[in-house]
Amino acid sequence: MVNSLPVIVGFGGYNAAGRSSSHQAFRRMILESLPEKEQRQTIVGLACLMGQVVKQGQRYVDQEGLVLSAKDVESKFRVPVLEGTLVRKIESFNPSAVPGNKKITFAHQQDEQIVFTMVKRDLPMHCPEDWQIRDLEDGSVEVTASAVSDYLIESHYELAAKAAGQLPSGFKPEDHYNSRFHPRSLQMALLGSSDAVHSLGIDWDRIASSVNPDQIGVYSSSALGQVDSESMGGLLQGRQKGVRTTAKQLPLALNSMPADFINAYVLGSVGHTEAVTGACATFLYVLQAAVRDIRSGRRRVAIVGNAEAAVVPEISEGFSNMSALGSDENLAKLDGTDTPDWRRASRPFGHNCGFTLSEATQYIVLMDDALAVELGADIHGAVPDVFINADGVKKSISAPGVGNYISFSKAVAAAVSIVGKQAVQQNSFVHAHGSSTPANRTTESELIDRVARAFDIADWPVTAAKAFVGHSLSTASGDQLISALGTFKYDIIPGIKTIGEVASDVHQERARFPLVDMALGERKMEVAFINSKGFGGNNATAVVLSARRAEIMLAARYRDQYADYLSKREKTRAAAAEYADRADAGQLDVIYRFGEALIDEAQLKLSDKGVNIPGFAREVEFDLQNPYADMQ
Repeated sequence: MVNSLPVIVGFGGYNAAGRSSSHQAFRRMILESLPEKEQRQTIVGLACLMGQVVKQGQRYVDQEGLVLSAKDVESKFRVPVLEGTLVRKIESFNPSAVPGNKKITFAHQQDEQIVFTMVKRDLPMHCPEDWQIRDLEDGSVEVTASAVSDYLIESHYELAAKAAGQLPSGFKPEDHYNSRFHPRSLQMALLGSSDAVHSLGIDWDRIASSVNPDQIGVYSSSALGQVDSESMGGLLQGRQKGVRTTAKQLPLALNSMPADFINAYVLGSVGHTEAVTGACATFLYVLQAAVRDIRSGRRRVAIVGNAEAAVVPEISEGFSNMSALGSDENLAKLDGTDTPDWRRASRPFGHNCGFTLSEATQYIVLMDDALAVELGADIHGAVPDVFINADGVKKSISAPGVGNYISFSKAVAAAVSIVGKQAVQQNSFVHAHGSSTPANRTTESELIDRVARAFDIADWPVTAAKAFVGHSLSTASGDQLISALGTFKYDIIPGIKTIGEVASDVHQERARFPLVDMALGERKMEVAFINSKGFGGNNATAVVLSARRAEIMLAARYRDQYADYLSKREKTRAAAAEYADRADAGQLDVIYRFGEALIDEAQLKLSDKGVNIPGFAREVEFDLQNPYADMQ
């Protein structure tokens, strides 16, 4: 049996660096290493995304009504764009004064009483037994309490860590489609997946009509579910805040909702959905599921990704209480100053004190190689395999273990079998988990060094996207993978630019941690290893091949068809470029098909061979082969 190669034919999403499609976010991370023209393109595109300017024809209009050229936009908004992207001080709420309640106890002498008034409708349903209540003429009540009582009063508290990787300043996902009552991470999932679908350069309906309905899959979830006030956060806080919970907060909080919403309202698909989680390695968990299904032939198209909107006070406080986040106090101590450098809060493999929380949504579109060639899809890379291994017995849920040695070694061995030992030794790099914790910098660098020694790799380049965008939990490996696609495109490995030096306890015998952008020149990268660790012993490593290597493999498999494929690909690239231009102008074209093209179940045609669904070009075909024929 010939294995299908899962190829990346589209990608999209948003994180603290900007939009993923057409490599906008990657260009923001390596901005200073780009030619002037691409720097301007990046700055102007981000200015549009952030609402600083609106494109009108070939000109731009700012919030003051001034008409500007692209050069003018770059000049006027370069600083605000740079300051409003990447890791920075939290903007969505005041981290120095987070609203909350504080319990206080009113204690008084035996014969003393406390008297206060309140609005009658605000009385508790069950008042304390010692309360004596008297109605007043203005409709309020006078309460006399005669015993020790505990009360909650409005208060504020300060977060220990005030930096986060947030979507670019001024960019509001809810403004780009009818997002009423949707939690933020669900909004982000719709925007990220829409961006990925548009980036294909091939109309989705054409793709859907080329395969059977059940050969399309959506693989998506989140590690925490949805946690803001429109979802689980509101559900849990309602009683404490004295507000009514809604009928949407519970169902929209489920961590399967990103897959469900994308499947229904972006694709209108009746195919497969899968929402598997693996803590901070979740993106690679869903990626493995998709790769498995495409390699086996069960699926031919897969939308793969995650969305996480974890920059909320409760999540920050939870991680802070574990001493997992880099606190302001400890950041300042590292630098010997009184003020933390929020821009450099995330410091993978440098002198650090904890990770930096972030939000992101990242999606890729996979096809089997045959379908990609048939449709003329543009190929940005390939994912031949993903390996997942657990740690076994361990000291704590957060402590690293042996599982990552297995997943990482298997990934390198798989790459050697596909591209050869020399290509892995000379033309591969590592996109490390790089969480910016003291434990990670030693354990992961030791892992990389030991695996390098086992495969005789020297001077192995290692980078870490979290330096730029923070740790987006379930989406983190998506940030890494899409950054790797940028490296394949631009032949630049982003330097870990938030650290002044590599920490002395980082293993560097065979690994190289560039502190500035590393221009590759003639040393083209063919393989990226995406490494991820998650609480609980969830370790995963993906093998990602460059577009160059994938095209060599496709040319070998499809010799007679390859010239025709290249011809069709030009049209695809042109269509993708048109979308990139619109997106750079802030026209995101978010797909949201709520209530559209509903399927009439009465019109289904059922037989013993399959199911015919109205509105679909092909029917669902039953597999009538007995997989256990040898056991009859």
